Amino acid sequence: MNLAVDLNADLGEGAGHDDELMDFVTSANIACGFHAGDANTMRASIDSALTRGVAVGAHPSLFDRENFGRKELNVTPKEISEAVGYQLEIFAAIAQAAGAKPNHVKPHGALYNMATRNQEIATAIANAIAAFDSTLILFAPSESPLERAGASVGLQIAHEVFADRNYLGDGTLVPRTRPDALLHDPDKAATRVIRMLREGKVESVDGKDVDVKAETVCVHGDNPRSVEFARALRKHLEAEGVSIRAPKFQK
Repeated sequence: MNLAVDLNADLGEGAGHDDELMDFVTSANIACGFHAGDANTMRASIDSALTRGVAVGAHPSLFDRENFGRKELNVTPKEISEAVGYQLEIFAAIAQAAGAKPNHVKPHGALYNMATRNQEIATAIANAIAAFDSTLILFAPSESPLERAGASVGLQIAHEVFADRNYLGDGTLVPRTRPDALLHDPDKAATRVIRMLREGKVESVDGKDVDVKAETVCVHGDNPRSVEFARALRKHLEAEGVSIRAPKFQK
C-alpha cells in the first residue's frame, strides 16, 4: 500500500522552537494575530517555511489573546465570517510580500472545536474562505460539520487527525480541561498515526475504535515536547515507507 500524509504544526504562537519544528513538518499553520502573533511573527514564520520548502497556511482564531483562542465565545456566524476573512486578508498580504502563496487554512483552538460541532459556525468559516480564495485547502476532521461545510462550497478538504491529542468515542477530541487530553509518548503516538493511515481507525479513551481519515497530521507547536513528537513521528512514518508531503490543490 502506497501511503502519503502531511505533517502540520501550529506556528508563530511564541513557543520558541518553531525553526526546529519546521525541520520535520510539511505544512505550517501560522497564527494571524487574533490569538497570538503579529505581522512580524507571521513574516518570520513564512520566511522560515520558505527556506525549508514547507507549505504555509492561515491559522485564524476567535479574537481572544487572553485565553490563547481556546475559550469558546458567544459570537454570531456573521462575526465569525468577518473575523476569518479579515485574518485571511492580512495573512495573504504578508505572504505575498514574502513571495509565498498560502496553501491552506486551519481554524485554531475554540473556533476549530466549535466548527466540528456546529454547522452554522462551520458554514460561516467555509463561506469566508471560499469568498476569499477558493483554492485554499481546508483542514478539517472527517465526517464533521466543518468538512461538510467546506465541501458544500467547493473547497478541497485535507482530513486532519492529531498525533498528540486523545479522542472521545464520538470522534471528537478530549477537552483540554481533562487530564487525559494529551498523549505524552511520541512512540505511542507514531504507532497510532500509522494505524490511522493503514486502517482508518483510532482507539478512543473509552476503548472504542473510531473511524477517521488521515491526510494531514497535527503536532501542536505549543506542546513542550512538540519537536520530539514531530521527530519521532516522521522517523516512524518514513521507516514504514510513508511519503511525507503537503497537500496540493487539485484543479
